[in-house]
Amino acid sequence: MGITKLADLIRSDAPGSISYKDITDYTGRVIALDTSIILNQFRAATPSLSPLTGLFFRTLTFLEHGIKPVFVFDGKPPGEKTPVLEKRAETAGWNYSNRTASSQTKECLQLLKCLGVPVIQAPGDAEALCAQLVREGTVYAVASEDMDTLPFGASVLIRQLNAKKDSEVIEYSLPKLLEKLQITHKELVDLCILLGCDYCDKIPGLGPKRALTLIQKHRTIENVVLHINRQTHPVPRLWKYEEARKIFLESPQSPAPELIWKEPDEEALVEFLCHTKRVKEERIRKRMVRFRDMLENKREEDKAEGNGRQTRMEDYFRVTRKRAQLASVKVRTGRRYL
Repeated sequence: MGITKLADLIRSDAPGSISYKDITDYTGRVIALDTSIILNQFRAATPSLSPLTGLFFRTLTFLEHGIKPVFVFDGKPPGEKTPVLEKRAETAGWNYSNRTASSQTKECLQLLKCLGVPVIQAPGDAEALCAQLVREGTVYAVASEDMDTLPFGASVLIRQLNAKKDSEVIEYSLPKLLEKLQITHKELVDLCILLGCDYCDKIPGLGPKRALTLIQKHRTIENVVLHINRQTHPVPRLWKYEEARKIFLESPQSPAPELIWKEPDEEALVEFLCHTKRVKEERIRKRMVRFRDMLENKREEDKAEGNGRQTRMEDYFRVTRKRAQLASVKVRTGRRYL
């Protein structure tokens, strides 16, 4: 669900925090992707097909545009999110408790490994880790259709970053948003809880405009509750807004990862997608030819522009960030690098 009507509120009250871009504007950028959102998009668009095929094509498109994708997977979600996850599972037609999603995750991990792109499993919600990676400068932005990464503290959120031609990418700036709304990050978190989030109920009948006005005037949920009509806006019984606030502001922190991109393994991709998942081999081979041609064209362009040396495959897929003593840190934090 994300944050209810936050995008609409930003468009109406803080349009200056939004910019509209093209996918080519992100060439050379490292982008963290909330993987579950991408998979859900493919499931909704083509319910009769495996989302793996869509993930394969979209990842290659990112690489062709010079985008360095980092795929982040959800870890164990906060207990407060269980009712939302159960409802989503019911809508999708599977039992949340039977761990069906785990086998799908394993298949995605295998595919992304064949594609040579880095994958990280978050300790909790992927949105929280994505936001941390942006704050630290490990990645430039988060690409997600959910707005949760803004209250989690991501300074740049990208929506509609896909493979469609002429698709307009929407970029949100958290610093500009806070400036336009004249609130702090903590006050934004309280606003998002009032709007409706995944971690607790919301106050019935309280619309986005009214919620913003109340936060701008009273600054905290505690003060807002003192100044609303309990008859028209009854506060939920045992309302866990404090727990939701803590999730947004105190999510588990982890050390910045080592990010490595490798050349896609075409034969491994064919073995997995075609021989295991029954995708037509001609489709995969044809797409890989286009991908190799793109790299060859880039080499020729670099040579023609006099860059001093041609772009080699190993130059394109290189380590862009390393941290010393990473292995010992992984053991201490329990964070999984897949």
